[in-house]
Parts: sequence; structure tokens; C-alpha cells
Amino acid sequence: MKKQKIIIIGAGFASLSAASYLAKSGYDVTILEKNETVGGRARQYKKDGFTFDIGPTFYWMPDVFENYFKDFDKNLKDYYSLKRLDPAYEVFFDDKTSLKIGGSYDEIKNTFKSIETNGDQKLDAFISNAESNYKIAIQDLVYNPGESLLEIVSLKTFLKLKLFFQSIKGQVRSKFKNEKLRKILEFPVLFLGAKPSTTPAFYNFMNYADLKLGTWHPEGGMYEVVKSMEKLNNELNVEIITNCSVEKINIEGKTVKSVNTIKGEFKCDILLSGADYAFTETLLPMRLRQYSENYWNSKTFAPSALLFFVGFNKKIDNVSHHSLFFDTDFEEHASTIYDSKTWPEKPLFYASFPSITDKTAAPKAYEAGIFLIPIAPGLEDTETKREKCFKIIMERLESFTDQNLQDAVLFKKSYSVNDFISDYNSYKGNAYGLANTLTQTHILRPKLKTKKLTNLYFTGQLTVPGPGVPPSLISGKVVSELIQKYHS
Repeated sequence: MKKQKIIIIGAGFASLSAASYLAKSGYDVTILEKNETVGGRARQYKKDGFTFDIGPTFYWMPDVFENYFKDFDKNLKDYYSLKRLDPAYEVFFDDKTSLKIGGSYDEIKNTFKSIETNGDQKLDAFISNAESNYKIAIQDLVYNPGESLLEIVSLKTFLKLKLFFQSIKGQVRSKFKNEKLRKILEFPVLFLGAKPSTTPAFYNFMNYADLKLGTWHPEGGMYEVVKSMEKLNNELNVEIITNCSVEKINIEGKTVKSVNTIKGEFKCDILLSGADYAFTETLLPMRLRQYSENYWNSKTFAPSALLFFVGFNKKIDNVSHHSLFFDTDFEEHASTIYDSKTWPEKPLFYASFPSITDKTAAPKAYEAGIFLIPIAPGLEDTETKREKCFKIIMERLESFTDQNLQDAVLFKKSYSVNDFISDYNSYKGNAYGLANTLTQTHILRPKLKTKKLTNLYFTGQLTVPGPGVPPSLISGKVVSELIQKYHS
């Protein structure tokens, strides 16, 4: 019998994941990627011997990556090398002090104990709960397609409901008194794209991923993961066509028949989009779109970002590979993202210096710096606003590290709202998809399968299970199983 033909729009993590599972299951799979290289938001920027990850830089939840390769009887170690970071990251505070989060849980416990009475015991209790939630999430939640509440009706009696109606902020602050420890425990929520005050306490499983499973670095950068997934897809005979933007989805009745691209028409039996969900639906007639503009506009999106990729002509002292600058008011900055939707005057920012760990990131004796400021999607994005923010964070970095850095800048490249829109057709230029708030969890997220057409599916950060690289890998697997359920 002839193999069913699947066209996948986009070559991000979720698409690459789905393609490999579908190819393994016997489908004929072709990926159409708008940009020159695969990876979606996880692309690379290279200049003058420097290499930067444009997208994700944190490698968490290593078990998800390992399980992905195991599903194909492969060993992750045969594709790329990992190093556990020690320190995992460093957090800088407004009193000009910083805390290094160690590379082992025992180190972290000692840090908590040194700062707060019985801090180690409190952390043990908190992480025990987080570990339990992590196991529930992995076993009972994130690998479900979000078609019905019955998928999670047990979920340990819906975690007695309280963990979905209590916020992470409330939970953390009821157990820890020290403000610095509170900020450290609230920080992983940023990866879920929401404020600690609006994220259900159940998602404290991110703290287990952070403090117990550790922070890792793939040698060569996060793009090595993309290249490895591309290699696996090639081994499975998946065809990947780059520089191939999809311009229209062709319908007959309630069935997708083909897509039009700048490289011609591609026919399909099944269409899967890993591209931006809202954008993909604009390629359909209005009557066949599952979600309206009002729907998308009413949703809480994870932030966009202002990024800088900077080459320095010297090594930078007094920073760690991952450095978080929480030296201004978190709530004030969060309010500019979720409430007023304005540019922050005193932005929190994150800095990554991969060349501290990875010699491939920069020429010898030089430093590669990646800087990220979370901002509201849809902001007016101008060069003037970008430059203003760069000056602010450079001055603060100089103050913290006690050295002149602006004169050491060889070059810089910025990337923000306009680029997310032009490169990824991202709704309002968001960087991470939909936030994981209570009203945007599981069945309340956009569906993997549209009800309007018989053979159109979606995957990635705007649907289940949510934003982040590991969830994207999972999303690809889940949608592949859903496709097999309806089209085997």
C-alpha cells in the first residue's frame, strides 16, 4: 500500500520531533522550512570566529532529550556531548551581591542553609513536592494530546485541586522568608512564560528540573541538538526543503489537498504545521479557521525578547556562563510585559557567556555574550529603543563586574519583535508562545487537531504541552501519535 504523504510546515524542534516519529511509523514525510537553516527559533549566528545560539540557551530536563533518542534505539551520546554546568547559573541582586547555584543538589542545599535557618530542610521538602509533580507531569500530563479532561481526571485527584489554584509565588513565599531565595525559586517560571503570581503551583516541577536534574551545555551550543535531530531525520529518510515559505493551504471540501510555496505546489494526505498557529490559520479561508483574531488577542502570551549578540575583545571577569540580573524590581518589569505592555525602564536581563564553557563560541582570549531582556509582544520595535536598552544593561554589567566593557565591544547584533515576526511569522513577535497560566493549561490550549478540517494538525509552543524546548519535543511526539490514531 502506498505510504501516506505528510507535509510539515516549519523545521523547529516540534516539527523535527514529529517528523522523525512519523517517518519511523511508515509515513512519507517532507518538511518545508521558510528559512535557510532548520531549527526554527533555535538557529545560529556566526561572525568573525564567534558562534551564538540565536534562540534557547538553557538545556534543562535532560531525560526528555535522552528519551527522544531512545525512542529510535539511539544513544544521545552518539549525537552530541553534554557537560553539566557548575555553577549552573549565577543570580545578581540589587545589593551588588550574587549567588551561585551549584552544579550539585548538595551544594545548593548548603547555599540555602547558609542563607536561611533550616533552608536545606525547607528546600528538601519543597523539592520533594516538585519531584512528585514532575513525575506526574511526565507520566500523566504532558504526553497527552489535550483532547479531553478525562486524560487527566485522575492526576492524583487533580492534585487535590489546590496546586492548580495556588500560585507558585504564593507557595514559595509561604515556605521561604529570604527574598533572594524566593527569587531563585520563582525564576524558572520565566521559562513557562508567565508571572509567578499567575502560574499554578503545580508547575513547581520546573524547580525539580532546575535544582535536581541540573543545567547542562551541549558542546558546540544548543544548535548541536538541532543538527542531531536533523541527522536523525535524514537517517529516517525525511526530506527537508529550506528556503521554502508556504503561502497558501489548498482545500477541497473539508480536506487539505496541498500547499502552495515559493518553490511550487506540494500535495499531501495530511498537513502538520509546526509554524506559528495563528499565522498558519491565515493561510485558510476565514470559515475554516478554528480561532479568530479576537481569540488570539485575548490570550496571555509569553514574552517577546530583545536580544543582543556581542563579541568582546577580552575575557569578562566576575560572571558565570548563565548570569541572571535580578537587581531591579521583578514585579515592576513583569507589569510592563503583562499589564501596561510598555518598554521597561529598569529591565531585568539574562546574560549567557558560552565561551566560558565552550571554546568553539569565541576566539581565544575573547568572550561571546548573549543578552536577553523579556519584553511585551507587539511593542513598537525601533533601533532607538534597542540602543537605549543596550546602554542600560551594559552600564549595569560594568558596575557589577567592575570593568570597562563598552570599549571592548567588537560588534553587536540585535534581534527583537520585528525579527520574530519577519523570520517566524510570530504572533505579535512573541518569543515563547502561550503562557502556562491556569486558563491556558491542557485542554484550554489551542488544539493539536482542528475540528474544521479532517487532516490538518498543529504542534509546538502555541499548543500542548506548552513553551520550551523539552515541551516542543514532547509536542512532536504527541501529535504524531494523534495522527496515527486518526490516519493509520
